[in-house]
Amino acid sequence: MTAVGNGAQTAGRPTRLPRSARRKQLLAAAQEVFVAQGYHAAAMDDIAERAGVSKPVLYQHFPGKMELYLALLDTHCDAIVAKVHDAMRGTNDNKERVGAAVRAYFDFVDHESEAFRLVFESDLRNDPAVRQRVERVEQGCIAAITDTIISDTGVSRFHAELLASGLVGAAETAAQFWLAGGRQVPKAEAEALVAALSWRGIASFPLQGESA
Repeated sequence: MTAVGNGAQTAGRPTRLPRSARRKQLLAAAQEVFVAQGYHAAAMDDIAERAGVSKPVLYQHFPGKMELYLALLDTHCDAIVAKVHDAMRGTNDNKERVGAAVRAYFDFVDHESEAFRLVFESDLRNDPAVRQRVERVEQGCIAAITDTIISDTGVSRFHAELLASGLVGAAETAAQFWLAGGRQVPKAEAEALVAALSWRGIASFPLQGESA
C-alpha cells in the first residue's frame, strides 16, 4: 500500500509532522480503510500501513480503533449538520432553503470519499456511542429546519419538528436511493425533483401575517 498524504515517509523513516497535520493524515487513512472494509474487518495495522506510519505513532494519537472511528464520525456528522444550517442561513427565500437542504444530502452521499457510509451505513450502529452520533446528525438537521419553520410560519414547535423531520427523511432517503440506483437521474435533476416535492408541501403553510 502507498502512504496517505505528502511526506508521510522519507528514506524509509516517518517524517515528523506537526501533531494536527499527523492527526489529519491518520484520519484520512482510517477513513479509506473503514469505508472499504467496515469497522469490524478493519485493523489498526491496516490503518498504520495505509498512513505510512508505525503502530506506536498511530496509538500516540488514538488509544484504539473505536476512538479513531468516533473521531471520524464526529468530523462528518458535524459537517452535514453545518451544511444544513448553512442552507437555512444562506438565503431568506424558503424555496431556495429547501433546495439547499436537499442538495446538502446529495452532496454528502455523492462525495468521492464515500464518508456517508460511516454515518448512514455503519456496521456499528448498535454501539451506543456510534448510535448517539448518528442520531445527533438527524436531530441537528431537524433542529436547524425547525427553527426556520417556526420563525416563518408561527406554527407550534411540535408541528414544525414534524415538518422538518419529513424534509430531512425525504432528502436522506432519496439521496441514498439515487446513489444505490447508480445515479440513473442526473444529480441536479434528482435534487430538483426531491426539493420540488418537499417545497410543495411546506409552501402550503402560510407565512406569519398571511391568511391560510
